[in-house]
Amino acid sequence: MSAGSALYDIPGPRALARHRRWARLTTALLALLVAYLGYRLVHTGQFSAVKWRPFEYEGIQRLLLTGLGNTLKAFGWAAVLSLAFGAVFAAGRLSDHRPVRWASTLVVEFFRAMPLLVMIFFVFVALKLAPLTALVTGLTLYNGSVLAEVFRSGVNAVPRGQREAGYALGMRKTQVVTYVLVPQAARAMLPAIVSQLVVALKDTSLGFLITYQEFLYAGKLIATDLDYGLPFIPVVMVIAPVYIGMCVALSWFAGRLARQERRSPKVRGTPVTVAPPREI
Repeated sequence: MSAGSALYDIPGPRALARHRRWARLTTALLALLVAYLGYRLVHTGQFSAVKWRPFEYEGIQRLLLTGLGNTLKAFGWAAVLSLAFGAVFAAGRLSDHRPVRWASTLVVEFFRAMPLLVMIFFVFVALKLAPLTALVTGLTLYNGSVLAEVFRSGVNAVPRGQREAGYALGMRKTQVVTYVLVPQAARAMLPAIVSQLVVALKDTSLGFLITYQEFLYAGKLIATDLDYGLPFIPVVMVIAPVYIGMCVALSWFAGRLARQERRSPKVRGTPVTVAPPREI
């Protein structure tokens, strides 16, 4: 019996035929849904030339590229600072010193519970910082707190025997965490880390609320232009694939790192030659 059939029976000819019928029916329903949406968009004039004309102008293209660059800049700063914030406060939550552990827990739980938009507005309005700084600060505090919990949970998920083996070799706690626990936990934590970075990338769109000229803000300027018939749907059809492409690229990059780690050369044991028994 194959490993794939351990939990269920392999479908026979009748089951396969039934699966094909359901697959064809589902495909037909999806095609009808897409056709209906396309019809509604055409019927409401969303594909008219006047609504798509703005994308032909160099100034509009430069506006979108500038917004995309600002989005990537905010995400880059937020990703680096969130990872650093998460690592520091995860170490604090794993500390043996009770005051450090309690203080780190208070910080992490506070910023995890605080709405991201509230933090961004507080930094921008109350502290009167630049829009980029306010956006990056809010993203760092929120996503860094979530990543701190991811790091802590990942380290604690490593079997207890690994920790005890490190202590048995005379290693200090810092060495055990750095050289024993973190390398083993990194592979398990990678999907959650990438998922949170994708959230941070999408949340950069909140910058338009504080007039930070990121990608969505540039799209908003185009979509509300009366001279082009308020091309809201065309702007969405241009901006949404870019956001999806960036998130997919981030996931692909993380997957490639994971595959390279699995293919990395391992330490090979040296064969031991056993001497033949002596004749008496």
